[in-house]
Amino acid sequence: VQLQASGGGLVQAGGSLRLTCTASRRPLSNNGVGWFRQAPGKEREFVASINWSGGSTTYADSVKGRFTISRERGQSTVYLQMDSLKPEDTAVYYCAAGRGSTTSTRIEAYIYWGQGTQVTVSS
Repeated sequence: VQLQASGGGLVQAGGSLRLTCTASRRPLSNNGVGWFRQAPGKEREFVASINWSGGSTTYADSVKGRFTISRERGQSTVYLQMDSLKPEDTAVYYCAAGRGSTTSTRIEAYIYWGQGTQVTVSS
């Protein structure tokens, strides 16, 4: 499975972006998908995850109420809608697929990773 994250860019604080995660070579219809981010000099951290059907989601406390992860039931494409962005959201954002329909917050639960997309929020 190859994953590709897209949709990043430069936005002012308070603005919005929508990230998209797409898969090639094999569909992700049965896999949970997570979004992670890594800021310069910091460890990669969990942002949000969604199970295969889209019926179960998990969010990091830092993004609850501002970010929304979504997917059509059993579809490979996963979205991360980011609203009310803050400068501290600046990072490279990665999407990853787990073995099975996981919504884990742990990096180790995800086995397929895509290249990231840069999100920069200016103050």
